[in-house]
Amino acid sequence: MTILQINASARREGANSTRIADAVVARLRAENPSARVQVRDLASQPHPLLDETALVALSTPPEQRTPEQAARVALDDALIAEVQAADVIVLGVPMYNFGVPAQLKNWIDAIARVGVTFRYTEQGPVGLLAGRRVYVALARGGRYRDTPADSQVPYLKTMLGFLGMTDVRFIYAEGLNMGPESAERGFAEAEADLEAAFA
Repeated sequence: MTILQINASARREGANSTRIADAVVARLRAENPSARVQVRDLASQPHPLLDETALVALSTPPEQRTPEQAARVALDDALIAEVQAADVIVLGVPMYNFGVPAQLKNWIDAIARVGVTFRYTEQGPVGLLAGRRVYVALARGGRYRDTPADSQVPYLKTMLGFLGMTDVRFIYAEGLNMGPESAERGFAEAEADLEAAFA
């Protein structure tokens, strides 16, 4: 088994979402001692934006790309290769201003490539990354689970499903900025979600 852990917090150390993601990976490794773990920390390894330069590079045939364009596309290729090699993906996702971090959006933009990780057919899009399980470790300062204010879960379900990854399990640590008792409760709830995700 190959586990790909994506830490999407802007914090290199002390991120609650990374703490929960680490707990998921620890559980996976306990059940699969020989598992290989690949960690990509998007704070220490930031990925460039999908800007005009990147779009032009991606739309240029490989044999016609400049060295700079080839190097830019290669950055995305590396992230795609990590996902393709993974059996399980663990995302550590904090909530920033009711959405996913820009770091995670950059990663998603990099791995979503037509003809490689999805394709269009006469019946609509088909994801090409099926067969992978995804665990999403969510860390929030407030409490938004199952409320209209939670834009993260619908977005991630839609985006991951678009790429073919439909076995997605969410672990919530909420209320972490609402005082010590609330934070303790939030981490306890995350532990319960983790148990349920492995049931």
